[in-house]
Amino acid sequence: MGGRVSIELPGFGHANPIPAASRIGPFLASGALTGRDPQTREMPEGLDEQCANVFQHIRALMDAAGGSTDDILKLTIHLTTYRDRDALNREWSAMFPDPASRPARQVLAAELDGGALVHADVLAVLSG
Repeated sequence: MGGRVSIELPGFGHANPIPAASRIGPFLASGALTGRDPQTREMPEGLDEQCANVFQHIRALMDAAGGSTDDILKLTIHLTTYRDRDALNREWSAMFPDPASRPARQVLAAELDGGALVHADVLAVLSG
């Protein structure tokens, strides 16, 4: 199956010594993907902007890992305002427009640091 490989994203990093994601064989698991702007590295104040950035990070991660969003098996989303899902559902529907081919999703209430309103983590099975 092969050894574990760390996946890094340009413009994205954690305060702790961890990669953006880790891959073993076809299996990919991410750490927390935040709403931080990938260019400025600033955290926007609003959930709309943070959700857009999270989904941009998801696309970049899947590309960096040699896959695509079609390889995502499950997304786990952490929201500070648990029931405020309009921005999340807008980005979700744009990334996964076909109701017959969407990954599993779990949304959890969370207390997040640094002005973050949303975090996501990815579980994917890469075909390549």
